[in-house]
Amino acid sequence: MDTISNMIISIKNAGFSGHESTSTPYSKLKQSIAEVLKKEGFIKNFEEKSEKGKKVLYIELFLENRVPKIKGVKRISKPSKRIYQKASEIRLVKSGYGALVISTPSGVMSGREARKAKLGGEALFTIW
Repeated sequence: MDTISNMIISIKNAGFSGHESTSTPYSKLKQSIAEVLKKEGFIKNFEEKSEKGKKVLYIELFLENRVPKIKGVKRISKPSKRIYQKASEIRLVKSGYGALVISTPSGVMSGREARKAKLGGEALFTIW
């Protein structure tokens, strides 16, 4: 199972169905991804909660008149095929309206931050 795909698809589907929040099983990687999505303005907030003895990442979404901020997501690197990009290969997503989430040696960050820091890494997904 691809837990990152499950998380981003859960966020996208919750937005399209008009929900203000969604939850997903907790992991440190998912928390790092949520931090990047918050910095980029795709989600309002997130917090770690405990439900029935298990840690859960609770994510609040941006909705304007029940229209979600997130229009789409595309998984790039998968467990079956890892995709790595150099800092010089990182491009804008949807002419700057979207974001690339990349896992670098310095942690998970957006494509803009990675290009500024001249870091490459595993391209996880794009979101717009």
